[in-house]
Amino acid sequence: MADGVSHPLVEPGVWIERIGDRFFPRHVPALFLDRDGTINIDTDYPSDPGEIELRRQMLPAIAAANEAGIPVVVVTNQSGIARGYFGWSVFAAVNGRVLDLLHDRGVFVDMVLACAYHEAGVGPLGVSDHPMRKPNPGMLVEAAKRLGIDLERSLIVGDKLADMQAGKRAGLSQGWLVDGEAAAQAGFAIRPLRDGSDLGGLLAAIEMLGRDNRS
Repeated sequence: MADGVSHPLVEPGVWIERIGDRFFPRHVPALFLDRDGTINIDTDYPSDPGEIELRRQMLPAIAAANEAGIPVVVVTNQSGIARGYFGWSVFAAVNGRVLDLLHDRGVFVDMVLACAYHEAGVGPLGVSDHPMRKPNPGMLVEAAKRLGIDLERSLIVGDKLADMQAGKRAGLSQGWLVDGEAAAQAGFAIRPLRDGSDLGGLLAAIEMLGRDNRS
């Protein structure tokens, strides 16, 4: 469902867009972010650019990654496309609004990956358990290939357990769950992101990666 318009689609249900031209050295860690409910307030299948509102909590984390020279990569499931609620052109408009609002705040994203496949989808997008759809790690792995990312040292922030599961399956060691609870899994730690103290821990982790990357 490409709406007859040219989009950065690598297949009918996968969008991969490089934003800007910032250069990163090989084996750099990344900050992976879910979009709806993490960067912007989730309005249940966001489809109106005029309704997009950023979650201010995430701005300092993106700013810290930008300052540290760490790529910021958005990885977002978009089952609304598979379900026929809207098409890729609407996604492009909404996502463009998100990026514009971030730019207005002086922070930047380096790559956006979106997966529209869903078992309840119609036509070619009706795929169950597609490797690119979180909780599968495909979007993170593909971003790592394209940007030379060190997944093991990377961080992920999201508002659903599927985000954390995708991070774990991709080989990350820790993630921050918006309004969630802390949990320890084999080789992966889920940290809550509820208040300023939690945000401070995330910022410290990002800044540490930046120092390691420069050493």
